[in-house]
Amino acid sequence: MHPMLNTAIRAARRAGTIIMRHLDRLERVAIETKGRADFVTEVDRMAEAEIIAILRTAYPNHAILAEESGAQDGNEFRWIIDPLDGTTNYLHGFPQFAISIALQHKEKLEQAVVFDPHKNELFSASRGQGAQLNERRIRVSKISELDRALLGTGFPFRSQEHLDVWLNTLRALLPLASGVRRPGSAALDLAYVACGRYDGFWEFGLSPWDMAAGCLLIQEAGGIVTDFRGGQRFLETGHVIAGNARIHDSLLRHIEPHLGTNFS
Repeated sequence: MHPMLNTAIRAARRAGTIIMRHLDRLERVAIETKGRADFVTEVDRMAEAEIIAILRTAYPNHAILAEESGAQDGNEFRWIIDPLDGTTNYLHGFPQFAISIALQHKEKLEQAVVFDPHKNELFSASRGQGAQLNERRIRVSKISELDRALLGTGFPFRSQEHLDVWLNTLRALLPLASGVRRPGSAALDLAYVACGRYDGFWEFGLSPWDMAAGCLLIQEAGGIVTDFRGGQRFLETGHVIAGNARIHDSLLRHIEPHLGTNFS
C-alpha cells in the first residue's frame, strides 16, 4: 500500500470514530447553518481537525482544501477533504454519510479514500493500482443497457438554475432507467458506482471535496468520469457524469440536449 494512502486511511478511520461517537447524542450536537439546507456541526469540525492534524504530521508541506476550514497553501501535493459528506443525513440518524479524502499531485488525483463508518466500509484507490472495498478489488458494473441500469443522482439545491436543468435531465432519464436513487452523499454515490452498486451517476454543482476521492475510485475500478461535455473539467465545474463506459455514454447523450451554454 502506498504510504500516503495508508496515512489517509488512518485519518479517515480516526474521523469515523469521532463521528460515530456522537451519533447517539445528536440532540446535543451544536449546529450552524451555512445556507439553505446546508449545515455544519461541531462533529464536522472535530473530524476535519483530526484529519488535518494527521496529514500535517505526516506531510507538513502539503496543501489542503477542506470543506469547513477552506484552503491552506503548500507544495504541489494537495489534500482534498470532506470530513462528513451527508451532514443532513447524519443529523437525522439516516445512515448514509462518509468521510472523503483525496490527494492531488500537480492537478492529477493520486490517492482516494471514502469511508462509511456506520457500515464500516472503506473504499480506497491509488492511481494505477486499482480500487478496493475493505481490501477486496472492485470493478464498475457490466450493465450496458440503460433500461437495466440503477442510477444515482443528487438534488442541486443551492442553485435554482441548476435545479431547473436537473429536473429536465431527471424527466429524460427516469422513464429510461431501471431506477434512480438519491440517498444524499455524493462521495458514497460515486463509491457505489466504483463497486457496481450503481451503474451510473450524474449531479450538478458539486464541490471538489464532494467528489475528488469518488472520481478516482471509479477511474481505478474501470469506469469513466467526465464533465457534462465529456471532458475532464469536473472538479472545476462541479458537474459530473460517471459510470461504466456504455452507461456513461448513454447518460451523456441524454443529458447534453438539456444543457445551456453555462454547463460543462
